[in-house]
Amino acid sequence: MSAQVIVVDDEAAIREAVQQWLELSGFTVRSCASAAEALALVDRDYPGIVVSDVRMPGSDGLQLLDKLLALDADLPVILVTGHGDVPMAVQALRQGAYDFIEKPFTPERLLDSVRRALDKRRLVCENRQLRQQVADKGRIESQLIGISRPMENLRRQILELAGTSVNVLIRGETGSGKERVARCLHDFSPRAGKAFAALNCAAIPETIFESELFGHESGAFTGAQAKRIGRIEHADGGTLFLDEVESLPLAQQVKLLRVLQEKTLERLGSNKSIQVDLRVISAAKPDLQGEVKAGRFREDLLYRLNVATLQIPPLRERREDIPLLFEHFARAAAERHGREVP
Repeated sequence: MSAQVIVVDDEAAIREAVQQWLELSGFTVRSCASAAEALALVDRDYPGIVVSDVRMPGSDGLQLLDKLLALDADLPVILVTGHGDVPMAVQALRQGAYDFIEKPFTPERLLDSVRRALDKRRLVCENRQLRQQVADKGRIESQLIGISRPMENLRRQILELAGTSVNVLIRGETGSGKERVARCLHDFSPRAGKAFAALNCAAIPETIFESELFGHESGAFTGAQAKRIGRIEHADGGTLFLDEVESLPLAQQVKLLRVLQEKTLERLGSNKSIQVDLRVISAAKPDLQGEVKAGRFREDLLYRLNVATLQIPPLRERREDIPLLFEHFARAAAERHGREVP
């Protein structure tokens, strides 16, 4: 977004001086002799700010402020006056002015206020753009919310990998959104029309792990009264997501490796090979290379699973996303409880 400033002053010498100061500092400036001229240049999507004199014939700066904020309550407006006093400044700030500068002022004083106001405007415009994208359920921005550089990079990497069938290992801390990232890899891939089968490896008792993963035939073991399709077979043509894959028992690691190598599986209690076409996305908190060295994870399986790696940034590394996430969760809570959005 270009740094745009509208300067409003009925005195030509003042307009020209302020315009020159701002342009020398790299800003794009439009100068106006009246409030009406300025209003014609501004709409809700205007990407800049307004610097206006207060004392002007016709509509003065305070009236212009009211009209601008009626168009966009988040538009930063800096008011300048040579006749200012404390009550006027208080009134202007109460009406929503971003800043109040009294003449005579130094270029540095004006430039400091303009830079801060433009930073605020940039964030407002970016948040609005992202809100529109979030509202569009068909966009990845609606699933992975954030305007920070780490989130932009993560979304780009996901879309690049989604079009492939390579297995992906997702690394991230607890609560960072590993399953949401896995869902995006599936939803934005050619496999989106098929099943997304998720399995938390730490939540399955080892005694039923093989049945859960590979399925079983009726009578395969005590209590197996009916045939069961396992997660791998259910994900045929789609995506298998193994969360906390570091908890996968070693015995099942061997069998999963064979499935990945041969593209076939056998249900528990059966000798029949079943062809499967699946993509495996796995997620882990610890470094799996360390688990390999400790003898808790097979190196050859890691080689198969870790064709590509996605690292999810923790929230502390993308703090600029916090206001947008707060708004998203507040809106969701309001809708869930039938309340107005605060």
